[in-house]
Amino acid sequence: MRLIQNMCTITEYPPGTATDTASHGSPNSRVIKISVIGGSGVGKTALVVRFLTKRFIGDYERNAGNLYSRQVQIDGMNLAIQVQDTPGVQMNESNLECNEQLNRSIRWADAVVIVFSITDCKSYELISHLHQHVRQLHPDNRIPIVVVANKADLLHLKQVEPQSGLQLANMLGCTFYEVSVSENYIDVYNAFQVLCKEISKHQTTGTPEKRKNSLIPRPKSPNMQDLKRRFKQVLSAKVRTATSV
Repeated sequence: MRLIQNMCTITEYPPGTATDTASHGSPNSRVIKISVIGGSGVGKTALVVRFLTKRFIGDYERNAGNLYSRQVQIDGMNLAIQVQDTPGVQMNESNLECNEQLNRSIRWADAVVIVFSITDCKSYELISHLHQHVRQLHPDNRIPIVVVANKADLLHLKQVEPQSGLQLANMLGCTFYEVSVSENYIDVYNAFQVLCKEISKHQTTGTPEKRKNSLIPRPKSPNMQDLKRRFKQVLSAKVRTATSV
């Protein structure tokens, strides 16, 4: 499926599709991978589509965990943004129900957005558990995590105070945004823009070892080199035999 808005093409890839810069972005683009996680019905898909297309669509089919991709320019940098939408997470007693699809998405990501709805206190209670789960899958503690409170316009259905989300995000060391996906595109855009800048900064200021290794060409396979050496030895032996005869 392709959604076209303001001459910008958004490509939706089926779940589990592998993407890279060579196939889905220009060679000069920096790839930024974002995983969006949270409880069911908090508006994850609406948030992703709103950011990528500026459009708000109220109803979506059950989330299948699609991957969306878009080329953007932020602060003069060409970025190939890949956003992995994920199925809603639930709690089983005191444990998260995290399937392998969700775990793969978190491991794959350069940053994670945890979404909850101010109209659903259970989705708010998931934040700490999801944050801990992300940190377990990224033990180096470098991956940026953003907490987004959605449905800020539904004040008559509010179950979670905005201050509660801000305090929890601060306690977890995360950036916090309160947005209304249906009414305010700018807040949604700002949240992702700041996150993309942070990821880009991390990628640029990686450890010297990582930067050095990224410039080292991939060595040839030792097995192929060994085969070539043996082939030359066989040819030399044949030449010597023919000459002696």
